[in-house]
Amino acid sequence: MSKMTLAAMLCLVALSLSLVVVGQEPGEDFVKAHNAVREKKGERPMFWDEELEEHAKAYLQTKVETCEMVHSTDSPYGENLATSNGDLTAEGAVAAWAAEEKFYDHKTNKCVGGECRHYVQLVWNATFLVGCATVKCRNNWTLIGCNYSPAGNVVGEDPY
Repeated sequence: MSKMTLAAMLCLVALSLSLVVVGQEPGEDFVKAHNAVREKKGERPMFWDEELEEHAKAYLQTKVETCEMVHSTDSPYGENLATSNGDLTAEGAVAAWAAEEKFYDHKTNKCVGGECRHYVQLVWNATFLVGCATVKCRNNWTLIGCNYSPAGNVVGEDPY
């Protein structure tokens, strides 16, 4: 083996090891995106929860055929869903939920002129655990679901 080949192989090994070291933790993109929004509102940070992630995965698997964005009805957790007719990232889903703030009336604590419950769950002060999952549906759409604990969106309560 030539010195050049050996050097190239060593570089590849070193590069692959460095990729393992700097690899992301599970859910890091989701946590970062949530916390960026929450920080702007003065809310405490969220932390990743594997049980919530597994709950989200299990539920999304029931939607792979249709990709319908229908919230679960028997979950003890808060839940946000997002769908797209292509790829959808953690940042994209969280940005869509955060954009619902424009429909939230801070004075009356109600949604006005549109959907805002995803936003309210996103910034719910008491919530500090999140677990999310992503599935590619049969129709090639992407469906993302996040579960939250403790659940937010309590009617009549201020999210902040």
